[in-house]
Amino acid sequence: MAELSLAGVQEHDAPSRTRRRAVRIATDTFFYALMTALAVLFLAPLAWMITASLRPENKVLALPPAFVPRDFQWQNYQEVWDVIPQYLFNSVKLAAINVVGVTFVASLAAYAFARLQFRGRDLAFSILLSTLMVPGIVTLIPLYIIYKEIGWVDTHFPLWVPRVLHSVFAVFLLRQFFKQIPQDLEDAARLDGASTFEIYWRIMLPQVTPALTAVGIFTFLDSWNDLFGPLIFLNSADLQTLPVALKLFQGEYFSQVSVLMAGATISIIPVVIIFLFAQRFFLRGIVMTGFK
Repeated sequence: MAELSLAGVQEHDAPSRTRRRAVRIATDTFFYALMTALAVLFLAPLAWMITASLRPENKVLALPPAFVPRDFQWQNYQEVWDVIPQYLFNSVKLAAINVVGVTFVASLAAYAFARLQFRGRDLAFSILLSTLMVPGIVTLIPLYIIYKEIGWVDTHFPLWVPRVLHSVFAVFLLRQFFKQIPQDLEDAARLDGASTFEIYWRIMLPQVTPALTAVGIFTFLDSWNDLFGPLIFLNSADLQTLPVALKLFQGEYFSQVSVLMAGATISIIPVVIIFLFAQRFFLRGIVMTGFK
């Protein structure tokens, strides 16, 4: 009798399981179709930029738009390369200084706020975070006056010193990561006679590699795409950066769209390469610090 009852329950549950499986398959299919459509939508401008960089100027804005050019104009890239080498070097130099400087200085500050005990620590961190609420445009004129008085205008110092010494978001991100490291590692190092800096450098810093990668990528993008800073603080052409170089192809009455798109394509290549090689650490660093 019990066997008959069990068989009846199984026969009754079979259609229910089939319906749940069908619903799950339909949901997954809809989700992947939606994500594919969104990916195509977001990639369409990038694809148009690359194809426009390979077209003649008189066919860039032709209607209807075509994503595959009939004749490839590699001369557009040659025209760009004849102009941008110095700008590209300046951008690479500033990005490297900012990445190295921010990751080192911000990690020191974050370690202190997360692991060291000193009077006023939480108050100092709160004051540091409160500076994020001050718009950068508010401090632009005072900063320009200060930089002019100390001789920093028309130099690269305004483009990396403030970013390295006042990277609040990087400090916050790394502090969250440092706070998740077990205290036992630090205690064991102290028992072995390690100093505070040795614990930071040899024990703690290797544990936050994913967060350091995330901070490095954010800093690189911030420096690489900075247009406002060079326009305000730099006057000499040989000190300008790549975003400013792209403005050279935009005139008041006419823009060389195909050449501009070629320059924009060149400018995104380093960003894509860095993200492809570091995306595993980048995503892990963001997720493990509580950001979704």
